[in-house]
Amino acid sequence: MEEINQEKAKSAGYRISPAVIKRLPRYFRYLRELKEAGRMRISSGELSKMMNVTASQIRQDLNCFGGFGQQGYGYNVKYLYSKISEILGVDEGYRAIIVGAGHLGLALVGSPMFQKRGITLTALFDVSPAIVGAEYGVLHVYHVDRLAEYVRQNDVDLAVLTLPRAYAKETAEKLAALGVKGILNFTNVELDLAHTNTAVQNVHIGDSLMQLTYKMRAGASKDEGEE
Repeated sequence: MEEINQEKAKSAGYRISPAVIKRLPRYFRYLRELKEAGRMRISSGELSKMMNVTASQIRQDLNCFGGFGQQGYGYNVKYLYSKISEILGVDEGYRAIIVGAGHLGLALVGSPMFQKRGITLTALFDVSPAIVGAEYGVLHVYHVDRLAEYVRQNDVDLAVLTLPRAYAKETAEKLAALGVKGILNFTNVELDLAHTNTAVQNVHIGDSLMQLTYKMRAGASKDEGEE
């Protein structure tokens, strides 16, 4: 079985197409389901039917990182799942905070999304006197005035922004200057921190909703352009 080519993956990381990066979490989800179901191996053809992606595309995607299959055998599910997890940083033990403890921020606290992807939420931040000082499970809500102090002292890797959009850019710039490696942005502002070393993922839930209503109006049942 072909081992992951770490140097190839690292050196080519910035050249991997956005489409491949977008599909990686899907591989992670489907392989996790297969692993939990006790499946030992799977062919690219079988995986393609599950994911609605061609077998050729699957092989091309995985070859971007060195390839993991064996001709005549297919893919070892447990092994491939572990390698996709490695590529996606699931085993890095990232520590995250949420800035903005409103309805969306608190909803994310209750989601297993972070834990299932190896990310540990450590604290929340807000400005409202009604919520600062509160506890949600093991998470404490701090005033945003303590954000810089907390990030410096607690090795925060990732920040989730669910605060009002008017404060998004300023807060993101501050977090980047503090050395936060990534920002998951729900503020409906298109953040661009290309001038820093901080990665940004802008999430626009409203855009997804409007894509859905377009499909409903057009009578489409399948994503256009989906491979």
